[in-house]
Amino acid sequence: MDALFDLVPCLAATPRTVEPLPGGLTNRNYKVTTPRGTFVARVWSPGDLLAINRDHEHRNSVAAAAAGVGAPVVAYRPEHGMLVLGYIHGRTFRNEDLADPVTLPRVAEACRRLHGGPRFAGDFNMFEVQRRYLDVATGHGFAVPPGYAELMPQVTAARRALAVRDAGTVPCNNDLLAANFIDDGEKLWLIDYEYSGNNDPCFELGNIAAECGLSADALAALVSEYYGGSLRNKVARAQILGLVGKYGWTLWGAIQHASSPIEFDFWGWAMERFEAAAAVMTSPAWGHLLDEAVRSD
Repeated sequence: MDALFDLVPCLAATPRTVEPLPGGLTNRNYKVTTPRGTFVARVWSPGDLLAINRDHEHRNSVAAAAAGVGAPVVAYRPEHGMLVLGYIHGRTFRNEDLADPVTLPRVAEACRRLHGGPRFAGDFNMFEVQRRYLDVATGHGFAVPPGYAELMPQVTAARRALAVRDAGTVPCNNDLLAANFIDDGEKLWLIDYEYSGNNDPCFELGNIAAECGLSADALAALVSEYYGGSLRNKVARAQILGLVGKYGWTLWGAIQHASSPIEFDFWGWAMERFEAAAAVMTSPAWGHLLDEAVRSD
């Protein structure tokens, strides 16, 4: 990595210390400290099957920084597969942090700041992303969970129901796992814009709940904090989109299971999401959620 870091002036300064950062299932991330400051170097490899647009990641990271919620962008070297960001000093969240009722208003506020910032390059629509991932998986002969295709009618019904009260899109991160929240003691920062794009704000809220294991009550509280009041159709919308997210991310895991060199249980990760989505989509609760999403409230 030394030769790569030497290409960027702020990383090339010496003395230099480099520390691998944990996490990162599509990148290698490094904390780099030099006399010029402390930075995060995100390094990726070519040949990605997940259709990550690195130019969009860069542009949207700049927009998120302008919104006051993303880390500053220091350098972008696409020819070398590297994005360099300022390092945010703070505490990385865990799922239990998101479950704390005191935290939910701060999460909602951070999302509103991002969503109210500059428009992003590109859109992110999980219904379309799921179809693209399915084409990749089937086209390469990758395994998908048994029974996956049988849930497509439920997903189609969800898309139809959500169209009734579609209120447009805002710039969204779309991948707010707990580890993508950093608390500096004063405000929350949102990091990692690989899957960023303009999207339904309820996808952001529902995906946070789905990925961070929030209860239905906690999701309802998050939605209420975000919108400034209790709206049953928005809560249902977020729940539906969180489950559609699980259904789509299942294929992300299947693709990674078949193609990624990273040592990680991608298949178990995928099955956990598929089983959670299937449990609701095949129950009477699914029809109730679709009915709630179209109500006027």
